[in-house]
Amino acid sequence: MEDIVNIIALSMGIAWASGINLYAAVFVLGYLNLTGHIVLPPGLEVLSDPLVLTAAAFMYCVEFFADKTPGVDTGWDTIHTFIRIPAGAILAAQAIGDVSPAAQLAAFLIGGSVATMTHLTKAGSRVLINTSPEPFSNWGASVSEDLLVIGGLWTALNYPLLFLAALALFILILIWVLPKLWRAIKRVLAFLGRLLEGDHANPPAASPPPPLPPTNPNHHSGPPRLPNRS
Repeated sequence: MEDIVNIIALSMGIAWASGINLYAAVFVLGYLNLTGHIVLPPGLEVLSDPLVLTAAAFMYCVEFFADKTPGVDTGWDTIHTFIRIPAGAILAAQAIGDVSPAAQLAAFLIGGSVATMTHLTKAGSRVLINTSPEPFSNWGASVSEDLLVIGGLWTALNYPLLFLAALALFILILIWVLPKLWRAIKRVLAFLGRLLEGDHANPPAASPPPPLPPTNPNHHSGPPRLPNRS
């Protein structure tokens, strides 16, 4: 029973962490397995391969800077919608091992859902944070997310029951938060749309024509008149 709980916690832990920072999750688990601190299931042993560790470390460095730049982080999150969610689902299924195809499929579906929720929460909160003109909130959010990934994986590996309880609470909170977060994002997008429409609806006024030269009241048009000598 204890082994089953540990496997479920690892499977859901890596899915949860992948939705926040996939590369940090892969590197942490691979490094711990390589150094002998943990023993990964056969399906995840590939994470400790030096090639995988190098790629994960490199991409983590890229994400470290992209994630802390306002505007760039939202674009990065948009692209990683197609990377974090499938990767989280696959890693969750591989963490189960060769128990049965049904168990792997169930882990794939649940892990993909967990990764989707965490990814959407991260990406949506960044859209709101980017409405602030200063960059410090982005830096704080990014560092907090990295620490959360490391702390969450450590808890899943060492206190699996505590992690699963926290994950269940986390999912319940997300079910309540995500609709509110989506409404807030829609308001931000609507505001930006109104700004863009205002720029197009009110084009800059044309420059006024140059002023006419002043009229001389003593000037008479037509041929000159000869003086009257009569």
